[in-house]
Amino acid sequence: MNKVIKYVIYDIVRNRFVLSYTLLLLFTSLAFYGFGSEGNKGVLSLLNIILMVVPLVSIVFTTIQFYNSYEFLELLSAQPISRGTIFLSQFWGINLSLCLAFFIGVGIPTWIYDGTGAGATLVLCGLLLSLVFVSLALFACTLTRDRAKGIGIALGLWFYFCLLYDGLALTVLMMFSDYPLDKVSLALTALNPVDLARILILMKLDISALLGITGAIFQKFFTSEKGMIISILLLLFWIMLPLLKAYRTFLKKDL
Repeated sequence: MNKVIKYVIYDIVRNRFVLSYTLLLLFTSLAFYGFGSEGNKGVLSLLNIILMVVPLVSIVFTTIQFYNSYEFLELLSAQPISRGTIFLSQFWGINLSLCLAFFIGVGIPTWIYDGTGAGATLVLCGLLLSLVFVSLALFACTLTRDRAKGIGIALGLWFYFCLLYDGLALTVLMMFSDYPLDKVSLALTALNPVDLARILILMKLDISALLGITGAIFQKFFTSEKGMIISILLLLFWIMLPLLKAYRTFLKKDL
């Protein structure tokens, strides 16, 4: 598996996309931290980048990379290498490349300018979201061999989790505003990895008052040790669920 992962990483680095992604994140991070007088302001400014750009880049790049290497996957499947090894090599090769790019572009500047818990949470959530959307992208790719359909499904997943879901959740909360919705609001947050990451970072910035009554509920749950552990486990669940679905589909798929 190690040799296949090394080849995947080499193939990714060769197209220079990851380098461009790293430089974009690095320049953006330095700009935000440089203009802000406090580290927390830089973290808050980077929040939208983490929640929108990182998932978009992860899901689009993974989809394109998978389809571009399809002939290579067919060649490997004809060799004495298990399909599970081939699939996991793609997963880890892409993840290692994107996570390294994110750590250099955001993690190092955050460590230099903001050594607080908010900065550490920002970096952790960014890395976990990269893993989540790589898994979702691989799930989309294994559903169809058609490149256009695969990219369409992947973009649809990004649009749903990053843009559409919040509107749907807000509609549900407004429709049932006359009822106690403490547990419902927490459950709705757990159903979206992007919302989980957003709330975790905002709670570390101690600006829950901006979220109104719901913010008090989130503050009580997500700032506790138990709440943090549950949130991290939920993000790991969002990595594993689509990954396992994609893994099983790939094992049965006719390449």
